[in-house]
Amino acid sequence: MQIGGMALRDGVLFLSENHWAAAVRRPDGSLDVQSGTRTRVGNKGPLGTVPFVRGVTRLFDSFSVLPTVRRRLGPVLPQEDPRLLLAAGASSLVGTALRASKSGSPLVKEAMVALVTLAPALLALRDSRLAGFHGAEHKSVDAVERHTDAASAHREHDRCGTMLVAPLLATTALTNLALRRAGAERNPVALLLGSLVSIGGAVEMFSWMGRHKGHPLAELLRRPGLQLQRMITTAEPSEDQLEVAQAAMQELLRLEDAQGEVQAAPAAV
Repeated sequence: MQIGGMALRDGVLFLSENHWAAAVRRPDGSLDVQSGTRTRVGNKGPLGTVPFVRGVTRLFDSFSVLPTVRRRLGPVLPQEDPRLLLAAGASSLVGTALRASKSGSPLVKEAMVALVTLAPALLALRDSRLAGFHGAEHKSVDAVERHTDAASAHREHDRCGTMLVAPLLATTALTNLALRRAGAERNPVALLLGSLVSIGGAVEMFSWMGRHKGHPLAELLRRPGLQLQRMITTAEPSEDQLEVAQAAMQELLRLEDAQGEVQAAPAAV
């Protein structure tokens, strides 16, 4: 069983193939733990086998649970941080200005635009508290996978979304360059299709990296994501943050164990 997840504002969300579980620390110090089942489309029928398409559907599956999480727990998503919304608007303006510039190589400009679009996510995760919960998420997943306690588990993880950074930069830059050469960089339909191709291609590369650990190209593509985790997106969690993450993890494992799929790992706190 593979477990994914994401840091929340004052909490952590975990996802398995069939369930989700989240826990947040309320202002009064109490823990609010919620969970439920997932509806998935990415691994069903032809959608689960078609290259590029399967990558988009897998990401859709991962994010489709967020409205339910917000409905049950309130405004806990990191994307709702006002600073992130301002950064997203600023990155859009900067990207437009870069594309309008008449100097420089088109490929270099598109690479810079792709890099600028990542700034909002990095800004949100740089917040020390959110980074701590991100670290708690990784350590809890690693503890389950290696059958150890979360306190001594690894803070970096190969399946973190940051590992998509290098693949997504590459696919976005190439797709935008192709749209520019085709004269379709202002066509809304072409832009939408280009975005889907970029995402699908990045997920395909991400999957290839996971299957070819040790390959020179795979290691090169992994390096930016690992460095981001070490320097920006994760921090060593506090005992309180680990407690929150473990509450969410134990709830997820309880749901999976009820189906006879997994045995709960040792608690860290």
